[in-house]
Amino acid sequence: MGYIHDTGMTAFIHPCEATPTVGTWAMAVASHLWTLNKTAGADTSVLKIPLKLPGNSAGLKGALLKSVDIWWINATADLNGLSAELYLSTLPAQAGTLAASAQTITYDSSHDTAAKRVTQAVHKMTLTLSAPVWLDEDNEAYVELTVNAAATSAVKLYGARANYTLRV
Repeated sequence: MGYIHDTGMTAFIHPCEATPTVGTWAMAVASHLWTLNKTAGADTSVLKIPLKLPGNSAGLKGALLKSVDIWWINATADLNGLSAELYLSTLPAQAGTLAASAQTITYDSSHDTAAKRVTQAVHKMTLTLSAPVWLDEDNEAYVELTVNAAATSAVKLYGARANYTLRV
């Protein structure tokens, strides 16, 4: 039986896997590039971006989540705000309570202030966990991306990527 310890694993999250709370969002394709597009409108949407990685009931096995990259474009008008939080939830036992805890993250240097995140540009934002986390068999990891759009902001989500170590 072999052993795998690969520090360079990634998992792409397609934009259709993100779930928005408010606003009008629709999948679109142009030049073979799929995006989740927000129709212009002044509102605040929260997108849940699931990080589907292998968990393991044994300690220090499965996926060690280290960082998440998110690609989006903003056009027409600067956003009023954009922020991200990374959560780890624990699925409850029978009759238990679902609990989620925010993980401490840092933004990359191109997105480390609110002013840098709201600009009209193509963005690749990296969220790095201050303390990488091993996913258990009963964990769900996800990013909540809060997009506070101006009346004419046009946002397109290209997707995300989870970066992790795989140990099995």
